[in-house]
This record gives sequence, C-alpha cells and structure tokens, in this order.
Amino acid sequence: MIPFNKPYFSGKELKYLEDVCHSTTMSGNGQFTKKCHEFLEKKYGFKKCLLATSGTDALEMCAMLCKLKPGDEVIVPSYTFVSSALAFLREGAKVVFCDSSNESPNVSLENIEPLVTPRTKVICVVHYAGVAVDMDPIMEFANEHGILVVEDAAQAIDSYYKGRPLGSIGHFGAFSFHETKNISSGEGGLCVVNDDRYISRAEIIWEKGTNRAEFYRGMVNKYGWVDMGSSFLPSEFNAAYLWAQLEQMDDIQNKRKHIWQMYWDGLNGQIDPSIRMPYIPDYATNNAHMFYMVFPNLDYRTRYMKFMKENGVTPTFHYLPLHSSEYYKDKHDGRELPNCDHYGDCLCRLPLFYELTDEEVQKIIDLTKEFCKK
Repeated sequence: MIPFNKPYFSGKELKYLEDVCHSTTMSGNGQFTKKCHEFLEKKYGFKKCLLATSGTDALEMCAMLCKLKPGDEVIVPSYTFVSSALAFLREGAKVVFCDSSNESPNVSLENIEPLVTPRTKVICVVHYAGVAVDMDPIMEFANEHGILVVEDAAQAIDSYYKGRPLGSIGHFGAFSFHETKNISSGEGGLCVVNDDRYISRAEIIWEKGTNRAEFYRGMVNKYGWVDMGSSFLPSEFNAAYLWAQLEQMDDIQNKRKHIWQMYWDGLNGQIDPSIRMPYIPDYATNNAHMFYMVFPNLDYRTRYMKFMKENGVTPTFHYLPLHSSEYYKDKHDGRELPNCDHYGDCLCRLPLFYELTDEEVQKIIDLTKEFCKK
C-alpha cells in the first residue's frame, strides 16, 4: 500500500538528538534553537523568528500579539484547519468565516471586503497548499483600515509571492513543522514577527510572560512576570530534529517538486476535464506541499478514492468547512459559503513525500487515468 504521507528522515536527526542529551540545555532556546532561528531569519528575511511547539501554538502567539478584546472580529477562511480559528476564539474574539475563491481554496480581497465592519481587527489568510494568496490588495486594504494581517503559512515554507517569502508579508506569520509538512520536527511550529512594534512583546509571550530574553541580553538586572504568555518554547530535542531537516531543505524541496511535476505532466489535460488541477497564479510559486484534484461532485470523489485504495494507493480528502462544523454551526451568521462546501466535498489529495519513487508516482498516475478517463 502506498501511504498518503511518510515523514522525511535525513539520518542526522539521531546524531543531533544525542548531542542534546550530552549538552547542558535540553529545555529549549539552546544551540539548535538558535541555529534554526538564524537560518530562517537569514534565508527568508523574517525580522524575528520564534520556534513554537506546534503550528497551533504559533497561531496562538500571533493572536495574543493582536491584543483582541471581546466583540472584536477576525476574518478567517472556513476551508482551513481548526487552529486557524481556535487561536482567535481563545482570545475572546468573534470569528467571521470567509468563503474561498472559485479558482482555488485560497481567499481574496473580493471575498474579504464585504465582511469588514468597524469591529474587524484582524484578517487571517491561509496560503492553501503552500500557494500564495494575492497579498498586495489585502495588505493595502488592511493598512488603510488599521487592520492587522496574520499569515497562516502552515503549509507554505519556502514558497513566495512576487519574490517575497510567504510569512514575511503580513504583520505576523505562523508555520507548522508537523510530520505532514515539507520540513518537520514531528510536531512543531514557528511564529514570525514582521513588525518591529511587536518583537519585544513576542519574546515575552514566548517566555511564559516573563522578560527573560531581555535579562539574557543584559538589558535588565533581573527578570520577572510582566505580561501574559505561555510555554510556547519547544524543547531542544524538537529544535535539533528540525535543524537536521533544515540542513537538507534544498534536497527535500527538489524531490518534492519533481514528484509534483510528474503528477502535473501525467494528469493535466490527460483525464476527465471536469476534474480540476491545482491552480498556481502568476504571482505565486509552488513549494510542492500538496498535489490535489477537485472533482465535480462528492460521489465521483468517493468512487475514485475507493478505487485507488482497492489498488494499493491512499489518497485522502482534506478539511471539512469550519462554518458548518458541529462546534460552530450555531454560531455562524447563516451565510452560505458554496466554494468552501464544494472543496470540502470534492477536493482529493494524492500521496506526496520524499521517499515516493518515480515508479510509485507513475502507478498513481496510471490508475487515475484509468478511472478518470477523458
């Protein structure tokens, strides 16, 4: 059986984990944490990087930095993982769900603008499949109205918008290093702060509400509890595992892009034209996080997935829209979000991971062409 995902393992992870075992710093913010921060800040130009224990925690840090109050509104895509909404709900805000565009699960200013009210404080965009949302119009609109922008870049490491790294454009960015992501620490995340006004407070939140980071830099004589915060700082074991992967980023990305291109070349224009391929706009790059197909209806997708599993392949669907979830459906304002519903019913993801061989990819292509004949 070809699985949907298999986490990448370079071989250096075990060596670096052993190094941590023999070090004096296991609880975090040691040499491997610093290596990861320096690498990511230098490679992508992020103003401030702070590793987190998960992508969810990275988003929660972003939400805390927004200083939300009860009654404040945050616009969030409905077709996303629950963490995109939870982070803001936990701060007492009201989440207003936004529909996806026709072309892809991403949102656009056209979807967002009608939802903005005087109570709107934050717009959270999700770069679905690592492909950029059209950020310039959103940033221009947000800045005109005094609205903060959070980039949920959980899937978007090493992807770009008009030459700018995703996660570096909004006021804040959040990445995930979950085992399903291109770069993984098993479970982990990254909070990115792109606005100088928020860097000091971000460090305090990261350090459980204390100004310990300033103390270590010699800026204060002692440190204490100065603000809200939590235990967002991951252990040095997580950072060591992540560093082993970051060292291999170019190799990982090249292999994933090769697999993605094989799918594209083998399927685009070769199968039933009612099935849509991934949409990559001119302003965006593709980091090969995901290859998906959008079927015309739920029954077609269901039969395709059953056929593939019977033939030794494990494709999978993705999100169920949050606005109609068991938890939030009674809190939603009743608007229909037809594109989100369509992607929830019809989008299907194909296996994509480093160890997937060309022969396995070709098998998946051949089976798909057999079932989805033109």
